[in-house]
Amino acid sequence: MAIPARAIHHLSETQVRCKPVVVIVGPTAAGKSRVAVEVAKAFETEVLTADSRQVYRGMDVGTDKPVPEERQGVAHRLIDLVNPDESFNAGLYRRQALDEIERLYRDCRLPLVVGGAGLYVRTLLQGLCEAPPADPILRAALRQEAKEQGLDHLYARLVAVDSAAAARLHPRDESKVIRALEVYQLSGRRMSEFQQEHGFAERPFSALIVGLNRDRDALYRRIEERIDWQLAHGLIEETKQLLAQGYQRDSSAMKGLGYRQVAEHLAGEYDAAEMVRRFKRDTRHFSKRQMTWFRKEPGIQWLTIEESESAQHTAELVIRQIERFLTTLEGRG
Repeated sequence: MAIPARAIHHLSETQVRCKPVVVIVGPTAAGKSRVAVEVAKAFETEVLTADSRQVYRGMDVGTDKPVPEERQGVAHRLIDLVNPDESFNAGLYRRQALDEIERLYRDCRLPLVVGGAGLYVRTLLQGLCEAPPADPILRAALRQEAKEQGLDHLYARLVAVDSAAAARLHPRDESKVIRALEVYQLSGRRMSEFQQEHGFAERPFSALIVGLNRDRDALYRRIEERIDWQLAHGLIEETKQLLAQGYQRDSSAMKGLGYRQVAEHLAGEYDAAEMVRRFKRDTRHFSKRQMTWFRKEPGIQWLTIEESESAQHTAELVIRQIERFLTTLEGRG
């Protein structure tokens, strides 16, 4: 199904004053990227990526960055921002994303944010709590503690000082567990207290949030097919190159899906078949955690993509939602 020709969709002055942002979210392998490219072409805009792993340079196959042919001439921003050994977080993402959004407003173009990083999207749309900034020395000490005594030990420490924050985190989510402990040690206050006070109540934008999902069996099949493709198209070689460049297995970037399992296989911890099994299992679990997060987020308008449905057809449904959204904003003037 071809997307019908339209007039150029530049924002009016009234719409710009309303600060519209369109966000496309959903679990990994749902098909967000292909749909986003079609939507971006229809509105002559760019894709602002919200992916906590695509920010790393040199990590392309394993993070499923769209190759130039897949981007179809559409600019993709907020990828390749830092090296794999550099720190990056939701606050830094928000700062750079706001700059990109303001640039698009100056050109009267619609910001289109696309990705599966729920925290990045929430932080962008609802602001940051006033917790103390990261302390590199303390953070390094906590990482070393996790390496020596295990992440379960750190998680147990967090449960003891901030059970509310711990209950919201996966016990294996090292970066968030460390951040919550860091906040407590720096301020003497619980991360959950900062979050409760903030309430994530800022609303700097008029946001339309569209969620894309698939039937669970279809989604899992797509996850497994994508992993097979990644392994056949250079993920093992990419991981070897990153390790050869000196990036450590215990860094946040190298603990990402795919890289972690391949690196453990290369270190002789298990054979290739077990590596593939773990990679697919862990990615399925990750997609479930993504959906658990997004289901708790208010205001998402969900579309279930059928297996026979083309990206162009799904994009057309999203485009119609956006047109209604922009018409409503125009009426506010």
